Parts: sequence; structure tokens; C-alpha cells
Amino acid sequence: MDRRDFIRKSGMAAVLAYPAGLPFIGNLKKQSMLRIISTDSDFEREPLLRPFGFKGGYLTELWQTVSRLSTENHEGIGLATQSVLYGDAELFSHYPEAAGNALMYVLTQKASLLAREIPFADPVSLMDELIPRLGPVAANLTDRADLSVNFILNALVSVDNAAWLLYARENGLTSYDDMVPEAYKAALSHQNRKVAVMFQVPYGMPVQEIQQAVDKGYFVIKIKTGQPGSQAEMLEKDKARLAEIHEALKDKNSTETQNGRILYTLDSNGRYQKKETLEKLIDYAHKIGAFSHILFIEEPLPETSDEHVGGLGLRIAADERANDEASTLKCLELGYGAIILKGVAKTLSLSMKIARIAHAHRIPCACSDLTVNPALLEWHKNLAARLAPFPDLGMGLLETNGDMNYKNWEQMRSYLPDSGASWASAERGVFRLDRDFYDRSGGIFDTIPHYKSLFHK
Repeated sequence: MDRRDFIRKSGMAAVLAYPAGLPFIGNLKKQSMLRIISTDSDFEREPLLRPFGFKGGYLTELWQTVSRLSTENHEGIGLATQSVLYGDAELFSHYPEAAGNALMYVLTQKASLLAREIPFADPVSLMDELIPRLGPVAANLTDRADLSVNFILNALVSVDNAAWLLYARENGLTSYDDMVPEAYKAALSHQNRKVAVMFQVPYGMPVQEIQQAVDKGYFVIKIKTGQPGSQAEMLEKDKARLAEIHEALKDKNSTETQNGRILYTLDSNGRYQKKETLEKLIDYAHKIGAFSHILFIEEPLPETSDEHVGGLGLRIAADERANDEASTLKCLELGYGAIILKGVAKTLSLSMKIARIAHAHRIPCACSDLTVNPALLEWHKNLAARLAPFPDLGMGLLETNGDMNYKNWEQMRSYLPDSGASWASAERGVFRLDRDFYDRSGGIFDTIPHYKSLFHK
């Protein structure tokens, strides 16, 4: 994209917010083009231990999609975890759960076929071509003209990851750092020795389990808010939930946080229709003494809301609404003070572009989960490890909740060649990343026989 294209796409106000020294992709050195000559895909259905609630709905299973892309010389096998509820809650509510997953899987397959028609220098440029082409296809497939772009992005994750592995092999790149294109290296230049785990608390989790998690060493507690019901009912449920959790945790402490407190993040997934309703929740947090424990509130307002969220006394983080460069810049104009990266939900390619914008504006980033499988956790950990340390923590920040939600988590972990590595498991709420982690890039370049066997029987 050159500067004129960026202006046409983003508007002059966004361009003025774009730092003058930040290079445009079109100005970078051109690379040899890759051509995909064959593709394939498959999926596995993984049941959850219990219904998993957010966005006012509940999941009972998650499909693990596997895509294979091949050139004349190499192949890349990429994974994704589908979350139709995250991608488009309205679509999720209109179809049986399996039907929604089937639609997303078909979209993934169509994306693979389209990728054969697009020569590309790197996966970022491939996604730049695929995303707009896939929009009409997705609208026709789902019969929804207003389908959220996040549904499309989620469907592209396995294709994008396969493209990154293919790109690395075609260019003889053997590490994550080498794989990151030059335009994004500054934003992903850190090597955190610690990455804190956001322990996720869904709607129905008993408080006793949250206490046990803190006793095991977790110190960042991610509370799902925006519960089912009307706006008034939601607010009262969220206030009661925050009160019971804070009452259980307020006297506990941690040596890992700078103020010694157990920290909370609140994730509303766009359920608060108006800022004034959010302000009532924040006022209540002040009243019960929980406000000083809140690290940030994630995506409280709908993606369509243009209300300014600065001046609330704490960080408001953007998630679903930050889905390209222009929308990320708009988030900054609206006062959002943090960006949630979801390389496992919106593609690594797009996450690099968003991280680049955030880095240029000195806006901190964290990585949020999609209840992904163990292999994808390592992909996301590589991203979180290279972001600037999150303020008030002094380390990277990553949500992972697969271990507490999948029925077959340990079986999926056994597929990984490096499952026994010290950096593969969290210890007292922290992933401790040593030189071996960075040298081996968390094992993401290793062949995983289980998934390869889906295509080589």
C-alpha cells in the first residue's frame, strides 16, 4: 500500500495521526513472488468440558481447522481454532452451532482456492489481496450482507499460518525473528523473559475456582462481563459478579505485580450499548474498592460505537473493533489506550500491521485467546513475547484458557514435539521464556505428525 492508497482508505484524519517516519509497505524492497499450486484442508471437532459463555452466548465445541498450502518445492500446514461466536455473535445465534462452524470451514476452503490465484511476496501481501476478495464470498455463503469482518479473519487464520510456514521454508528462514518482515521488526523487537497469563473467568465459574487459581500463582484475572439479558439486567449481573470476585480476592497479593495487588481485566465483548452504562459499572468498581485492581476494560462498546472512551480513569482496550490499520487509528482517536492482538483469531499478518501502528503511537498491546489448541498457543506466545512489556506489569501479557476448557487438552498437547519444554507450560501464572524458547521459536517450525497425517495417509 502506498501513501495515496492509505489516504483513500483511511481518510486524512487517520493519515495525520500516522507518524511521518513510519514506512509504507509499498516503499520496501520487493521480494520474489511465491505461487501456491495445490491446497487441501480438514478439521477436527473438539468438545469442551462445559458450555463456555461470552457475548451473551455459549459454545460447546470448537473446530480445529487445518490448511495445507504447497508450492513446487515446499508445503506449509497451518492450524486455526474456529470461534463463530467471537467472529459474529448474530450469525452464531441464527444457526445451530455445528452449522455455523460448517459455514466458517467452507469459507476457509474457498480462501485456500482463491490463494492459488494470488502470487505473493509475503503472507501480509497475500492477506491484503484475500480479505477484500473473500468479503462478497462470505456474504453470499452466510446470506448476511452485514457479516462481521472478524468472521472472515477467523476463517483465514489456518491459511495465513500455512502461508507463513511456506514463506519461511521458501526463503530458508528458521526463526520467528527472521520470519518477521522488516516493516514490523521494530514493533516485535522485544524478548520478554516473562509473559503473564490472564486467567479467564467465564460467566458460570464458581468463585472457589478463581480463588484456587490465585492460590496457584495466577495474578491477572480476566473477568467475562456483558452477561445475557437486557442492558439493565446485564449491568446488575456484572456488578454482582465483580463484587463477589473482588470480595474473594481483595486481600490476596502477588510479588509479580508492581503494586502487589491481584489485577483484573474486564472483557465485555461489545455488550455495553452506551458509554453511560459502562460508567455505572466503573462507578460501582470505585464504590466497592475494585477500581485500583483493574488493569484495563476490554472492548466494552459495540464495534459501531463512536463514543470517546478517554477520561474514564483507566485504560480501555480495543479488540474486535481493531481489525485493520484504519480502524486501529480510529480507536486511538476515540481514546482507546491499549490494543488486544489476536493473531490466533485475526491472522498473524493483520496483527503485525496493528502492532506496528500501536508501537508507533506508544500504545501497549496484549494478546487475547480464542480458546485455541496447544499448537496455536505457541504461535500466540511468540507474538506476546516480542511486544513491549505491558505497563504496570513489566512483562508480556497473554490470555490462554484452553487447558481449562477442552475435554482433550492433554491429548492435543501430546501432539507437540516440544510439549515437555520448560517454556511450554505456565508456572505460577507466568510463562518463563529462556534462550531455548527464542532459539527454537516455541517449536512452531516443527512438523506436527498428527496434523500432517491428515493429508499424508
